[in-house]
Amino acid sequence: MNNEALIKSYLIEEFLPEVSAGDLATDYDLLTNGVVDSLGLLKIIAWIETEFAVTVDDAALDPDNFRSVDAIGSFVARASVPVEAG
Repeated sequence: MNNEALIKSYLIEEFLPEVSAGDLATDYDLLTNGVVDSLGLLKIIAWIETEFAVTVDDAALDPDNFRSVDAIGSFVARASVPVEAG
């Protein structure tokens, strides 16, 4: 399962049980549409850290990183890239 499908599956299971994966647009704004609140954001962040083995530090706590499937996927991709020592 690719990251987009995994993220969709999690969001549907936890926040949108009445929506199918095909009906959840990847740019659907979870925050503006009231699907996810501040506690929901914390739940998503904890899941991301566990599922993708990344650390979400204080600098990354911008809600825009977790606003949609696309935003979460982009965040995970960025967070998964190793930092080169320089």
